[in-house]
Amino acid sequence: MADNALEAAAEQLKKATTAAIFCHIRPDGDALGSGMALCLAMRAAGKKAYLICEEKAPEKFLFLPALSEIAVGMPEADYDLLVAVDCAEEGRLGAFAEAYSRFKGVTVNIDHHISNTNYAMYNCVRECSATCELLPDVFDAAGFEITKDIADLLMLGLITDSGSFCHKDVTEKTFLSAARLVKAGADVNTISYNMFSHQKKCRALLYARAMKSLRFALSDALAIICVTSDDILKTGAEQSMTEGFVDFPLSIDGVEVAASLMEVKRGQFKISLRSKGTVNVNKVASVFGGGGHVLASGCMIFGEYEEVVERLTYAVYQYM
Repeated sequence: MADNALEAAAEQLKKATTAAIFCHIRPDGDALGSGMALCLAMRAAGKKAYLICEEKAPEKFLFLPALSEIAVGMPEADYDLLVAVDCAEEGRLGAFAEAYSRFKGVTVNIDHHISNTNYAMYNCVRECSATCELLPDVFDAAGFEITKDIADLLMLGLITDSGSFCHKDVTEKTFLSAARLVKAGADVNTISYNMFSHQKKCRALLYARAMKSLRFALSDALAIICVTSDDILKTGAEQSMTEGFVDFPLSIDGVEVAASLMEVKRGQFKISLRSKGTVNVNKVASVFGGGGHVLASGCMIFGEYEEVVERLTYAVYQYM
């Protein structure tokens, strides 16, 4: 990304008076953290700002009180700016994609995905560990302050999307950004505990059922787990609780790609893909209209379970 792209996007944030900020469907820590951090920063600068998503933040994120403020409908307001954060393409804005694409005012896209389609009027896209790594630079250019509450939100996205600073896209800049957030008051211990060391019994039961489904393909280079609608129902868990399940099969010796299949409804599976580096799973996901990163991507596949597994296995094979 050219520096002038960041400066141009920051200038629009600075000029705006009323902004709607959108994050992608089924939001994760980076989407929620970057979206609400931008919302609070703009409010602190004297602007009206709302974070809007198809759904409320999953319960596990609500230890950060600001994330309970997400609007699931678009508040009535005279918007002069629409911002999408951590969203590689308009379609992933879900119910708000059409409103974003038809908006006659200024649109800004702030993201870190290699698959970003540059769909806004101003595109601030830099491939890095998290959108929350990019935002402090945007805030500097816009003259926004990073308070403790904002630092916590940005650290949430940085920790979760970087895999606790273990992913291959973590760089010196990632750690410098983290150090800056700690200096601003970010509570790394509380965030890490709530994200990785704290879970409800129903999630543990769901995890056990998912691991029972573990299967291998392509001479054990591909590991697949599945969470069915029945698993969700019988454990009393939520679909959002499956986040992180895919990391276990990837840790197995010899496995190069791990896939977690979640049955959204009959004949529809949400696929989460992880790679150790041999296979570009962004390309695999793109076969099915998805995308993300080289090492972490996602998509949706329609069909019966065995058919979905077969199609996914062949797509992985093509990029090995």
